[in-house]
Amino acid sequence: MKKTLFLFSIAFLIIFGVNGQDIKFETSEIIVGLNEKGFITNLTDKVNNTEYLADSYPAPLISIQTVNGVENPAVAKFNDSNIFLQFNESKVQLHVSVVLKKNYMTLELLDVDPVEKVDLIIWGPYPTRIKEIIGESVGVVRNDKFAIGIQALNVKTLGGYPSNENDIEPSYNIFSTNNLIDIDESVKFLYRGQTAKKTDFGSVLQAYCRNREHERIISNWGHSQYVAPAFNDGGVIGSKIALFGCLPEKVLDVIEHIEIEEGLPHPVIDGQWAKKSTKATSSYLIINFSEESLDRAIELTQKAGLEFLYHGDPFKTWGHFKLKNNLFPDNWESMKRCVERAKARGIKLGVHTLSNFITTNDAYVTPVPDRRLAVVGESILSKEINSTDEVIYIESPVFFNQMENNSLKSVLIGNEIIRYQNVSVDKPWRLTGCTRGAFNTVSTSHGKGANISKLMDHGYKVFLSNTELSIEIAETIADFFNETGLKQISFDGLEGVWSTGMGQYARSLFTKTWYDHLSTELRGKVINDASNPSHYNWHINTRYNWGEPWYAGFRESQTMYRLMNQDFYRRNLLPAMLGWFNMSSQTSLEDVEWLLARAAGFDAGFAFNLNFDTIEKNGISEDILKSIKTWENARMAGVFSKELKLRMENINNEFHLNQVAENKWELFPYNIKRFIHNQKLRQPGEPLSSSFTFENIYEPQPVIFIIKSLSTSNQASASNISIEVNNSQKMEIPIEMNPGEILKLDLYGNLRLYDKTWNLISEVEFKGKIPMLEKGNNLVIIDAEFKGEDNSLEIEMKTKGSLETLTSVTSQMN
Repeated sequence: MKKTLFLFSIAFLIIFGVNGQDIKFETSEIIVGLNEKGFITNLTDKVNNTEYLADSYPAPLISIQTVNGVENPAVAKFNDSNIFLQFNESKVQLHVSVVLKKNYMTLELLDVDPVEKVDLIIWGPYPTRIKEIIGESVGVVRNDKFAIGIQALNVKTLGGYPSNENDIEPSYNIFSTNNLIDIDESVKFLYRGQTAKKTDFGSVLQAYCRNREHERIISNWGHSQYVAPAFNDGGVIGSKIALFGCLPEKVLDVIEHIEIEEGLPHPVIDGQWAKKSTKATSSYLIINFSEESLDRAIELTQKAGLEFLYHGDPFKTWGHFKLKNNLFPDNWESMKRCVERAKARGIKLGVHTLSNFITTNDAYVTPVPDRRLAVVGESILSKEINSTDEVIYIESPVFFNQMENNSLKSVLIGNEIIRYQNVSVDKPWRLTGCTRGAFNTVSTSHGKGANISKLMDHGYKVFLSNTELSIEIAETIADFFNETGLKQISFDGLEGVWSTGMGQYARSLFTKTWYDHLSTELRGKVINDASNPSHYNWHINTRYNWGEPWYAGFRESQTMYRLMNQDFYRRNLLPAMLGWFNMSSQTSLEDVEWLLARAAGFDAGFAFNLNFDTIEKNGISEDILKSIKTWENARMAGVFSKELKLRMENINNEFHLNQVAENKWELFPYNIKRFIHNQKLRQPGEPLSSSFTFENIYEPQPVIFIIKSLSTSNQASASNISIEVNNSQKMEIPIEMNPGEILKLDLYGNLRLYDKTWNLISEVEFKGKIPMLEKGNNLVIIDAEFKGEDNSLEIEMKTKGSLETLTSVTSQMN
C-alpha cells in the first residue's frame, strides 16, 4: 500500500513547466520551484497562496566549494525524480535524488563527478521572507501563518554554513543590549547555530557537508595552527536533507514524522516523543550520594516530589569512567545496585559527565599513554635525548609555542609524556624547563628523528581525544549505562570534541555514537542534555539545562542568561529548563518559591543542587522540599493559566502556593519591596530612623515582613526594633538581633526569630497590634538601637493579593 501511494505522489506532485525545464515539487502544504539553472524559484504556502522566497537573494539548490571558492550551478536537467546540476567553471556535475512524502521532501546527493574537485557542498542558503521567529538550531523559521524548515538527515550533513574551516559555529553576542552589559563574562558568548539565520530580508535556511578525505591545517580552539586529520565517512556523497513547509502549529508533527520515516534518533518518554512530553521538563535533585547514603538521597527526592536523582561528580577518572572507590566500592556494579534500589522506590538515577575530557590519572594517560590522545600537531627531535634531559631540541616550534588553551604544556614522545615551560624564540628550536615522565609515565631515552606530538588539553587540566578515541569513549559511556541502567545524563564539556578538528560534526558524532550503542531497552529512553547544541543533536538531546549557581546569590547567578535561554527554547521548539540552583544552609523559602514561580511561568524544569550537610544545617529544609513538591505537582498538572504564567515570568513578581486537595491549589501573589536601614551618626536629638514609601497594590492588610541583620562584626547587634506606619501605628519588638539573624512576621501573624541558617531561636512577643498598610502609598519608618559599628538591617516588606484557586484538568473534568 505504501509503495503504491508513493508512486502516485511522485506522479502527481512533480510538475514540469511549459518549456520542460522549470520544475515544481509539491507536498501537502508547500510548492518548491526550481529553474533550469538549478536555483529555487518558489517557496509557496499553498494554503494561503503566499510566496515566501526572498527573490532578491540568490537561492542555489546546491553550491559547491573548490580551490577557487564557492560556485553556484549553471545548468539543471531533470529526469523524473533526479536532478543533474552542472557547474561550468569547475566542470563538476552533481546528481541529486528527490523523494516526495506527504508533508516533506528529501534531497540526497548521489554522485559527484569529479568528486576530488569538491571540498564541500552547501545546501542553499535558501532565502525566505519570514523574519518573526528564527529557530537557529532546529532549522525552522515561522510566522503566525506558515513555517519553513530544513533538516539534516545524517550526521555528516551539518546544519548551518561553513563560515569557519574548523566547523565550529560562529559565536554571537546575545548580551549586547545596554541593560545586559553587566552579565558575567563567562556567559556572554553562546553557540546556538545558524541552520536558520536571521537576515535583513528575512531569513535563510542552510546546511553543508565537507569532504574530509585529506588532512588539513586549520585554526582551531585558540590555536592558529592545528592538524585536522583525515576522516573517512564517504565525503560529500550521501549528504541528505529534508525540506518542508506547514502551518506553524504543525511543525513538531512534521519533524516527528521525518524522524520516524528517515531513521533519525527519536527519543521517547513513556512512549511519547520527548519533544512533546511534559516529562521532558522534569526537575531533579543533584546529590552526590554513595551506595551507603543512597536511601537518604532517595528519601529527599521523594520529599521534593521528584522522579530523578542525579549524581554531579561520581567519577574518579574520566575516559574509562571509573567510579570513586569511597562512594562506589565495586565500581559499575555498585552503581547498578543503586539503580535497582532506586527503581524499586520509583526513582530514576542519572550522572554528570565531561564527555571526552580525560583526566591525567586515567588509563588513557598513565602509565602508558594512548596514541589516540588528541594532538595539536607534530614535529621530530633534532637531537637525541636521554632520560633526564630537561631541554628538548625539535625541528619546528609551530605547534608547541601556541600558549592559548595550553594548560598542561605536554608533549608525547613514544610512551613518555613530558611537560615543558617555554619554547625558545630562536633556532635551534627547543623546549625548556621540561619535566620528564609526567603523569607517572616512564622517562626514557629518545633518538634523533623521533616523533614528538603536542598534546591537546583543556583548562580543566585534562587531555582530550582524537576522533577514533572519542568514538570509543562515547561507546564506553553507553556501556556504563547499559550495565547499570542509569536513565539521565548530561554531556557537559561537549566542546571538548573540537579536539578532533571536526567542530560541530564531532559533537553530533559523539552523542550519536552513544545513542546508537545503547541497549534496545535504553535507546531513546535516557533523558539527556549537553553543554552546547548542534542541529543534528536537536534530535538526540531531550533538552538543554543551562545556568550555573556558582557566580552570585540564589536569585542573581546568571539570571539574565537563564531568562534569555527561555527565548532560545521557544524559538527552537525545545522543552524549557532553568539550569542549576544551589541550596545552601542559608537558602530561604522565599528564594525557593521565587525559583518555583519562574519554573511555573516558563513551564521549565530545573536542577536543585544540595548535600546532606546543607539539609541538616538549614532549619527549613523540610519546608523547602515540601514547597518544591507542591509547585512541581501543580506545574505538571497544568494548573497555571497563560495569563498567570505571564505574570510569573516577571522575576519581580512573587507568589506562595499551597496544595489543599489532591487536584486543588491556593495561590497568593505578593507585592514586595526591600529597604536597608543603616546605622547613622547624628547630632544629639536628631532621629536615627529611616523612612521609606511602600506602595500596597492590594486591599488594606496587616504588615508582613522579613528583617535580616546584615552586620558582620561579632560585637554588633540591633535591639528595640520598631516599625511605624503612616505616623499612626507603631509595632515595637523588644528583642536583640545578632549578626545574620532573621526576624520574620508571616501572613498568619506569627513573629519568629531565626539564626542565619533558618533554625528557630524563639517565638517573639511584640507590643501592640500589627500595623495596617492602606491601599496605595504608605509611609514606613524603621528604627532600632545598634551596638557596635557598621550595623544595618535589610527589611523585606510584602502584602498579599487575593487568593486564586487553581485546579487541574483532571479535577475540572470530574
